[in-house]
Amino acid sequence: MGSGSSVNTNYKYSLQKSENAFKAAVLIQQWYRRYVARLEMRRRCTWRIFQSIEYACEQDQIKLHNFFGYLIDHFTPSSSKERDFISRMFISGESFKEAELEKYCDYESMEVPDSYTGPRLSFPLLPDHATALLEAFKQKQQLHARYVLNLLHETRKHLKQLPNISHVSTCYSEEVTVCGDLHGQLDDLFLIFYKNGLPSPSKSYVFNGDFVDRGKQSLEILIVLFTFLLIYPKEVHLNRGNHEDHMVNLRYGFCAGLITMSRVSLRNPTELPFSCSFSYGFTKEVMQKYKVHGKKILKMIQNVFCWLPLATLIDQKVLIIHGGISDTTDLDVLEKIHRNKFISVLRGKKRKESNRNVEIQEINGESKVEADPAGNEAAPSLSPQPQPDQAPSMANRLEFSRWVRQTVQEQIEWCRRLVDISESEDEELTCSSMVSLTDLDGPCWTRQEEWKQILDILWSDPMPQEGCRVNTVRGGGCYFGPDVTGKILEKYNLQFLIRSHECKQEGYEFCHNRKVLTIFSASNYYEIGSNRGAYVKLGPDLIPHFVQYQANKMAHTLTMTQRISRVEESAFRALREKLFAHTSALISAFKAYDKDNTGRITLSNWATAVESVLHLGLPWRMLRPQLVRSTADGMLEYKSWLDDLAVEQRSQEHVQSSLLEVIYRNRSNLETIFRIIDRDHSGLISFEEFHQTWKLFSSHMNIELTDDGINDLVRSIDFNKDGNIDFNEFLEAFRLVKQSQ
Repeated sequence: MGSGSSVNTNYKYSLQKSENAFKAAVLIQQWYRRYVARLEMRRRCTWRIFQSIEYACEQDQIKLHNFFGYLIDHFTPSSSKERDFISRMFISGESFKEAELEKYCDYESMEVPDSYTGPRLSFPLLPDHATALLEAFKQKQQLHARYVLNLLHETRKHLKQLPNISHVSTCYSEEVTVCGDLHGQLDDLFLIFYKNGLPSPSKSYVFNGDFVDRGKQSLEILIVLFTFLLIYPKEVHLNRGNHEDHMVNLRYGFCAGLITMSRVSLRNPTELPFSCSFSYGFTKEVMQKYKVHGKKILKMIQNVFCWLPLATLIDQKVLIIHGGISDTTDLDVLEKIHRNKFISVLRGKKRKESNRNVEIQEINGESKVEADPAGNEAAPSLSPQPQPDQAPSMANRLEFSRWVRQTVQEQIEWCRRLVDISESEDEELTCSSMVSLTDLDGPCWTRQEEWKQILDILWSDPMPQEGCRVNTVRGGGCYFGPDVTGKILEKYNLQFLIRSHECKQEGYEFCHNRKVLTIFSASNYYEIGSNRGAYVKLGPDLIPHFVQYQANKMAHTLTMTQRISRVEESAFRALREKLFAHTSALISAFKAYDKDNTGRITLSNWATAVESVLHLGLPWRMLRPQLVRSTADGMLEYKSWLDDLAVEQRSQEHVQSSLLEVIYRNRSNLETIFRIIDRDHSGLISFEEFHQTWKLFSSHMNIELTDDGINDLVRSIDFNKDGNIDFNEFLEAFRLVKQSQ
């Protein structure tokens, strides 16, 4: 009896221990799942912040283009100097023809000094040259400008012989490796070659655009890719991305990232530092590395970019484009386009329409210009002044009104051509902003259609919904749904599409029932630990095999929590700066909810007001704990909250918050405008250019300045008295004028 009682006791005790163990395991599991879910929620919120800010910057590029259009439409030159300035600023007076470009970028006249210890190139290139370049760049050495220009010259000659759509076959190599955006991150390219091997007759590569901008070694990436392209022309293929664009490079040329105002007074603007959160400009990079010959290199690269192929087909089954497609994408049209005419796709947008018929010769301010396949053009001739038709009877008011509008528009168009103020560069095949698509005949419509074809494949993104709609987030291209993908695949007998253009956390992502694959090769794109890079390998069976990586060694040492915390901190810092830049607009939005002028609004109204100002599409209620201190009664004192934001951004107490807000909000446009005025990329503009610039902008900025006032202003901001204006002095002029208002 005693022994039986003891067994029962031990059994109950063991059972109780097991139950407690199971309960503990369940509790731990539940805690871990909640912990992982919270981390995932933080990661997704952080990701949306970065993407929203990035795409908002791309929207700014389109807005700046419209700003330039406004200036052209509303500014009438009163002198030959003003006319010349407008022509140089908006028409790019450096439209080089074939022979002129080669003469301008003459590399043979450059001497390489004996003291030069970097790599040397001789043509035709050999694999040893590529290996030497890779080793030199790993050692932070720089290729001499003579070799850079020579390489660009040979690359341009090769690209001109290629079709718009490259064709690759897996029959001639074991597999084809497709890489996505690199964005100037040379370490990622090194890691790809280390893991996958260098290009060779048995190893083909397709690099899917966006080689430049944001990273600090864009030029080195171009040199390496162009070198392998010339060594293995049948195995290395390059597609054009939306960042292989003259206007996009100009915007990032002065660093489109966030201005850091720490430890500096705007009263001494010559000390103003600039840093980028995740952005570094290609134009600025080239000019810093090649101060003497940088302008020639940039001009040559600009021309090389417009000769890059637009797409690649693998085994006639897999289409590789940088951005995406639309419901009007036509591969037959893409194959016939003179792609070199589109130096910048952004300049193709028409700003306004008019219900009138225009002769084909008037498009782009040209007359009877024919482009041959080699890229040469006949010289444009100026059409005679249009003679108005006989006026209709005043009895028909509607017909008479139409006649007046048509006559005035024709006279304006003729005057613009007379003073050489056209809507776009001679070398760019874009439709006039004065032309309605519905009024165009065959040849003109073809030009507009060609521009849209290229814009869509470079800028578009997939969406889960059916249909095709304008990509309002980026400001260019479209969103295309699974039905659009299916129609393209069926029409051209394709298996799936490969595109890039979007950063993905794992480096790749399928959508549209695995018919669209996004591949992104720049790891740590937003911040260290933010994302992996990846490339995809396709064999004869066309089954994708992925390789993921992290190029930064620090990312491997961080735990998941540390990575998310680091990225989250960077994202919220960028978001606070974005909020601070719109302080005035936020106050107005808050006051709309604060009818009694109490200085307090509900947290729900705060979230609604913030989204109405920033238009970032973020879950503000979810982000609120990171941006707003908790309140007991659910009300927010918005003035003190904005003051706290200002304290974070203010460098010293005597710097005005309103001034900083203005500079933060306008910094990207000001930087791009300065770069466009600075034709030689020297970082300086003359007094005359400054004078014409401020006279030009005054109509848009609602600032009244007389000639004497502008002269006094330019003398007051030339701190070093060198007779030129640098960017910090240019920024100071903007500050002084805003302060005086």
